[in-house]
Amino acid sequence: MMSSSFNIFRVGISVVIMCIFYKSAVDSLSELSPQKYFSTLQPGKASLAYFCQADSPRTSIFLEELNEAITPLQDYGISVAKVNCVKEETSRYCGKEEDLMKAYLFRGNILLREFPTDVLFDVNAIVAHVLFALLFNEVKYITTLEDLQNIENALKGKANIAFSYVRAIGTPEHRAVMEAAFVYGTTYQFVLTTETALLESIGNEDIENAHLYFFHCKQVLDLTLQCRRTLMEQPLTTLNIHQFIKTMEAPLLGVPVEFLVLDDIDSLISHVESNVHIEEIQEDEDEDTKSPNMDVQDDEVAETVYRDRKRPLPLELTVELTEETFNTTVVASDSIVLFYAGWQAVSMAFLQSYIDLAIKLKGTSTMLLTRVNCADWSDLCTKQNVTEFPVVKMYKEGKNPVSYVGMLGTEDLLKFIQLSRISCPVNITSVQEAEEYLSGELYKDLISYSSVSVLGLFSPNMTTAKEDFTEAGNYLKGYAITGIYSEEDVLILSDKYAATLPALLLSRHKEGKIESIPLANSHAQDIIQIITNALLETFPEITVENLPIYLRLQKPLLILFSDGSINPQYKKAILMLVKEKHLDSLTPCWLNLKNTPVGRGILQSYFDTMPPLPLLVVVNLHSGGQVFAFPSDQAITEQNLLLWLKKLEAGLENHITILPAQEWKPPLPAYDFLSMMDAAASQHPTRKDPECTKEMDVQENDKKQHEDKSAIIKEPIETLRIKHWNRSNWFKEGEKSFRHDNKEL
Repeated sequence: MMSSSFNIFRVGISVVIMCIFYKSAVDSLSELSPQKYFSTLQPGKASLAYFCQADSPRTSIFLEELNEAITPLQDYGISVAKVNCVKEETSRYCGKEEDLMKAYLFRGNILLREFPTDVLFDVNAIVAHVLFALLFNEVKYITTLEDLQNIENALKGKANIAFSYVRAIGTPEHRAVMEAAFVYGTTYQFVLTTETALLESIGNEDIENAHLYFFHCKQVLDLTLQCRRTLMEQPLTTLNIHQFIKTMEAPLLGVPVEFLVLDDIDSLISHVESNVHIEEIQEDEDEDTKSPNMDVQDDEVAETVYRDRKRPLPLELTVELTEETFNTTVVASDSIVLFYAGWQAVSMAFLQSYIDLAIKLKGTSTMLLTRVNCADWSDLCTKQNVTEFPVVKMYKEGKNPVSYVGMLGTEDLLKFIQLSRISCPVNITSVQEAEEYLSGELYKDLISYSSVSVLGLFSPNMTTAKEDFTEAGNYLKGYAITGIYSEEDVLILSDKYAATLPALLLSRHKEGKIESIPLANSHAQDIIQIITNALLETFPEITVENLPIYLRLQKPLLILFSDGSINPQYKKAILMLVKEKHLDSLTPCWLNLKNTPVGRGILQSYFDTMPPLPLLVVVNLHSGGQVFAFPSDQAITEQNLLLWLKKLEAGLENHITILPAQEWKPPLPAYDFLSMMDAAASQHPTRKDPECTKEMDVQENDKKQHEDKSAIIKEPIETLRIKHWNRSNWFKEGEKSFRHDNKEL
């Protein structure tokens, strides 16, 4: 691992060479006696000593190279001198003749290393060996592929690696690597080898030349994946390595870079005159001009905007609105309007999703997709009650605009638009139409967006109950399919489905079943909660996108980890426990590591090594943070699961780990999206719209400017906080109110 301890070396390093006196070669070397030399040593400074007794031609070449090394060593804060051995002073370094063929490296008065002078054969060898000895923490020397793999695994998710191969220690390439390590050693882990077999094992057979690889390990969070490697193609010189490392610091390109090559000035003139656009490739290296918010920008947003900043968007698929065209456009047609700011990263990232939506809806939707750049039309955005960006609003003739507050993604917005085609709760007028509605035939093109259809059954005289249901349906518009039936023959449906009026019928199209829920004394907020619960899957596949939905249930997670599709027998066993109400206090789910690779990192945080799959665990995020694992030697059957769960409830099972009670907070209040969603969910809908009709029955209204006068912000089902859960005391530690909402599984 890299260390910052090398900083103490850089305060000041002196190299003192005690050598045999040879005037013609060392005129620029400082001459000291042993006593004088040792009196000048200071803590934290290094020195290389070679003692000199008399003129000796054998050392002339060495001293010439040493003299050449003075300047480059001084560039790194290293001074060079020599010490003359005299009879009046004794030193153990002024000893036998063979001792005078070695150089000694000190830091302060502590000996660090001794070098035979034959390895310091030229200026490159001298500089390389001195830096190599001092950078023992910054540069790891390895000999096997296993050593390299161990370092790579240790640095995944933490730091990048500069791996170099040189033919021998002391070569010019070795010196260049050491000089680069002197500068970047506290930022990257430098790894060095001279083993040709190691170079060949990573796929490079060119053992005649030195090579340097950059291992991109910092972004690798899955320990099973290999770090991406980039080979430096230029010769290993100090300047080339510096340029290469600076290039590696830039964001990775998602697409190949294309260059336009013009051979002469005439071609250039012709190109300009033909008005062909040349896109300039420019790197922003001036940190002072960088936006102050980029350092605290959400990582995924910033990465997406940077990666796609030059992606050509087909903006012509949407209509750009101005202050002059806004009113006439939204009045003339049902419209979706994106209010964004061209200078804001989140807006620009969502604009790409919005254009992708336009591509999906091209030629199939009657809804006009439009956009307003509030950076250009701030007054217009103010009039439309736009106070943050980006915001999507739906304008329909004769109705107040509806704000979309779901996930900022193409699929979620597409679902909102498609489900908004039908109004509020749809008014069902006959038993036959009700049956078609419940079977999915009436709106079969919408079943892919909502697999549950909700039908409210009411007697004609149940006015208050119908108003509450209508209010709930209006609240869930765009996020659920709701209908209402209150004709005289409503008892036909209530008798068929054993429903006591007022009641809800929930038609689950994937499972092919219809269930009834009584609504006696249920107000609008209660109905919203019932429908919200019904839309959640019984045994869902957990993904990064839907995990927050199920975390909001505030119940321990029963997770089946699988490397691919789950065994149908396992699913059958868990669903049977759900049906028998044994899992009411848990949220059963499963996670496919192939679809959600982050699951491997989750498992490795629970266990010392990657456990065999499939694996069933209970994770108690919301009180205590305990993680329990189903015994790997038992089959996942209904009977075994029930017995294990009873042991958990009785406190007879030991946890495998406890997750830390750590909250991950956003870098700025403006990015605290979860709190915004919670705040919106806490607002109860107060506006009541007239009884809704099918889309084709919307009456004509005078064309006028629509103002967003709604007192509520419509909240998607996914973001509603579910309260008043009937929780069992599964764990003794559950009485402690630790918050684990934002903790990794």
